[in-house]
Amino acid sequence: MRKGSQIARRKFLTTAAKSVGLGAVGFPHIIPSDVLSAPGRMGANDRIYIGHIGMGGRARGLWRELKGLRDAGAATSVAICDVDRRALDRTNKDSVAPGAQVYHDYRALLERKDIDAVVIGTPDHWHGVQFVHAAESGKHIYCEKPACCTIEESRAMVAAAEKAGVVSQIGSKGRSQPEAYLMHRYLANGVIGRVHHVECFHYPSPVDDSGTPDSDPPPELDWDLWLGPLRWRPYNERYCPGRFRWMMESGGGQIRDRGAHVMSCALWWMGADGTGPVTVKATGTPPDQGVWDAAVLMEVTYTFKNPDWKMTWTQMPEEDLPAAEERTPDELNDEITPIKRPGYGAIYHGEPGTCMHWGGDGGTWAERKVRQWQPPAGAKEVYRSPGHFEDWYECIRSGRKPIMDIRAGAGVANLCILGNLSYLLGRELKWDQEKQEIVGDEQARRLMTRPQRHPYHL
Repeated sequence: MRKGSQIARRKFLTTAAKSVGLGAVGFPHIIPSDVLSAPGRMGANDRIYIGHIGMGGRARGLWRELKGLRDAGAATSVAICDVDRRALDRTNKDSVAPGAQVYHDYRALLERKDIDAVVIGTPDHWHGVQFVHAAESGKHIYCEKPACCTIEESRAMVAAAEKAGVVSQIGSKGRSQPEAYLMHRYLANGVIGRVHHVECFHYPSPVDDSGTPDSDPPPELDWDLWLGPLRWRPYNERYCPGRFRWMMESGGGQIRDRGAHVMSCALWWMGADGTGPVTVKATGTPPDQGVWDAAVLMEVTYTFKNPDWKMTWTQMPEEDLPAAEERTPDELNDEITPIKRPGYGAIYHGEPGTCMHWGGDGGTWAERKVRQWQPPAGAKEVYRSPGHFEDWYECIRSGRKPIMDIRAGAGVANLCILGNLSYLLGRELKWDQEKQEIVGDEQARRLMTRPQRHPYHL
């Protein structure tokens, strides 16, 4: 480990020994030091060696999305890690990660000197801590959205990445979709005039009506390590794997799951990265049963100043959602990913027109008039991402800032966090963007952070 790393070293040798005993399918790649990369500098062969933290459902998707870089010889995945033996067994059975060393504890993976970068695909409540530890270990970072669960975490992540000089990308990949580029160009050229309202819409968060009792965790799952920085609670199968999204402390509901996509696009297209609202006001309907506690229906208003505009986030009954645009077969091609669940997106209200998109992550669809618009001579051009992972890789090589670096990712995460805090407290919050803090409300200020269990803490 690099000198100055703050990662707890207790029992590291024991952890590493257990990791090897998990049934590794390969051995660490030992790379000569003169070809290893460092923050802002690629190795002699321009190939990055990657460790994957988390190998569950979404993390396996990230593995697949890296295929283009692996096939091009730009990246090699040399290590995988998960706290659930079942996820690792599925990975080995499906030959998803041939030749990769298997780990149980991510901290042992971060000890590897030959790993240049990590892909973090763990549940949301782990993102902040693992991101900071990876930055302290000098690794470039791709971290699945949302960036974090608290304002304290967002601050720590930005500070750690900037101190280490690592290149980070948050996985709100809607910004990198082909039609996101078309939507951005359309808005940047003022086709609908100045946008004064971005109206984000989404279907409700689900309600747990199963009545499932607490139980012992499966023997393959390290429940203590899965909880990590969270307070201790008994295992319940309605908490994981993907169901953590509907718990306020580990997920936060649709606003943090899909809001991290739709609001990310809004800030990017509005040129509003680095800005924040002056007020946030939310109302919502809690679930009436079950262990999930995220708001089912929700309405949040974010008010921005200089320039003046507002963004709203609404979780509404599905019958009230705007209908998705029908597409003819000739409008679909290999470059465009069909939207499987089109019940979310945003309407951009300008002066005097409007435009609309659906989705905001793996599928971003702009409405037909946006796709058919032909830029006139002298039209303003905007950045066209080569792909979310590809953009990250190119930025590691060049030192350029990625399309969704941690500052941008933290800004979007803060919007989602503030919306949930306003909903929980039942009142409007005032936000100081420069100081990155809630002002004039001591109770709300205390909720910008929360205790984290030892040793899984910042």
